[in-house]
Amino acid sequence: MSSQTLLLAQHATLETNRLFLRPPCLNDAAEMFKYASDPQVTKWLSFPTHQTLHDSKEALATHFMADPLGKWGIVYRPTDTFIGTISLMNFTAHSAELGYVIDRDFWGQGIVCEAANALLDLAFNELDLAQVHAVHATANKQSERVLEKLKMQPVGIFPNYIPRNDIPTDVKLWVLTKEKYLAK
Repeated sequence: MSSQTLLLAQHATLETNRLFLRPPCLNDAAEMFKYASDPQVTKWLSFPTHQTLHDSKEALATHFMADPLGKWGIVYRPTDTFIGTISLMNFTAHSAELGYVIDRDFWGQGIVCEAANALLDLAFNELDLAQVHAVHATANKQSERVLEKLKMQPVGIFPNYIPRNDIPTDVKLWVLTKEKYLAK
């Protein structure tokens, strides 16, 4: 059986109907800056709002390029535009965490669900994970709706889990098991 690392390397790119998921690179900095500098996009995220293009280049180099496996840039195929990122992270032998961010111009179009479904398919059918989980700030109802559409189940609230702008933020934990995924 192949290791998770090898399988992630073999699936460094994924395609869906509207999206191309691929490793982010420095050439994505300007498009990343467009959404990562938007306070409405970063309001509930654990990273600070990008103030300069250098912030986006730094994030690409240190977070995405230094350790690329399990991290994909979301490219909207009709316009070949880099519009966000999505990740499977914090792996254990049988689980991973799903995380994502997307340009506000693409909110409400099912893009995150489309990208996440590609990763869930990879997680359960290729990586043979037992579960995938995600967290969102309890006040972030848009992310809550995404996780509901993915058929994830809420399992609890972690108080003061993620500091955001030096303010502790409550998050809701969601889980999708392989059995529930395969049953849908």
